Amino acid sequence: MDYSQFFSAALNRLHDERRYRVFADLERIAGRFPHAVWHSAKGPQNVVIWCSNDYLGMGQHPKVVGAMVETATRVGTGAGGTRNIAGTHHPLVQLEQELADLHGKQASLLFTSGYVSNQTGIATIGKLIPNCLILSDALNHNSMIEGIRQSGCERQVFRHSDMAHLEELLRAAGPDRPKLIACESLYSMDGDIAPLAKICDLAERYGAMTYVDEVHAVGMYGPRGGGIAERDGVMHRIDILEGTLAKAFGCLGGYIAASSDIIDAVRSYAPGFIFTTALPPAICSAATAAIRHLKISNWERERHQDRAARVKAILTAAGLPVMSSDTHIVPLFVGDPEKCKRACDILLEEHHIYIQPINYPTVAKGTERLRITPSPYHDDGLIDQLAEALVLVWERLGLPLHQKSLAAE
Repeated sequence: MDYSQFFSAALNRLHDERRYRVFADLERIAGRFPHAVWHSAKGPQNVVIWCSNDYLGMGQHPKVVGAMVETATRVGTGAGGTRNIAGTHHPLVQLEQELADLHGKQASLLFTSGYVSNQTGIATIGKLIPNCLILSDALNHNSMIEGIRQSGCERQVFRHSDMAHLEELLRAAGPDRPKLIACESLYSMDGDIAPLAKICDLAERYGAMTYVDEVHAVGMYGPRGGGIAERDGVMHRIDILEGTLAKAFGCLGGYIAASSDIIDAVRSYAPGFIFTTALPPAICSAATAAIRHLKISNWERERHQDRAARVKAILTAAGLPVMSSDTHIVPLFVGDPEKCKRACDILLEEHHIYIQPINYPTVAKGTERLRITPSPYHDDGLIDQLAEALVLVWERLGLPLHQKSLAAE
């Protein structure tokens, strides 16, 4: 039997649907973010990254890099094992304490990624609650959906941020059935924010637990970077908060923060935690340095919001189809997978601007877009260059502009 035919056919389907992903070979340069080197077929080329999830540029911050180098020099590289087998090292314990403090919870638990913390955390919590009903927002991340699926619990999906629909489902479930509401605080493809206070109101009224994914908000919002829940004053009302170290904190890993009993139960039962190697000490020290810095420094958050607002204003003035967003996410509507991919190719090859296309299944078919994420280090000149390049690409591909732009005259 020719097994290779199955894989070739699967890849051909992706090509036919214009969903095949191509990765750019990038080399970030500490101290020069958002500038990077693109290792192309024509050789190394300087490019500007406009789609990084290192939202605040903390991956190059001297305190973060210094903490990583110092710890690696002092204790070595790897963790040496799973958490149960020699892998619970001191920098990791310090990081978990720092995260618990950040979210005002009794404890936290580290995982190897934000994806794993959702997948394993939700699955384990669901399995430990008999007859649990999980109420999931329609736009929840794939990691949350997988966690719910693996929990074996009944799932009901409520319309995105629709509190009337959520209340209808809660009421129908009855007061005696255990219920878990799972949502994100900030949805990364549209840039909209969940009504967390209203969700907490409903959870308290109908006796439900709450699980909130803050991966695109931790470090970014709130007076200490605790996320949307901190900003909105509802952190103490949420049972489980989940976050990442790989975005605003510029490192690697994911976590959940909750009561001591919840954290201890997940620690004791979760296969995705028990049977995998712990995060390395250098990563943990770097993440701790980033969190500690952002707890006391607001410059990064304020500058970041200023840059995001300027990008939205400049692109809108240029007639480009900026999708409405109240956050740092700047989605630019395309609506065609082939043109979305082509736009990104032209931007990279001819304008040395790197933005990845966002196509199905990340977003629904017909809503393909470019997802732009400004950082505190994108200056006015880079923003103007981005707008000019986008207008040229839009005109070349026959994509609609809302008005004639100065760059096109």
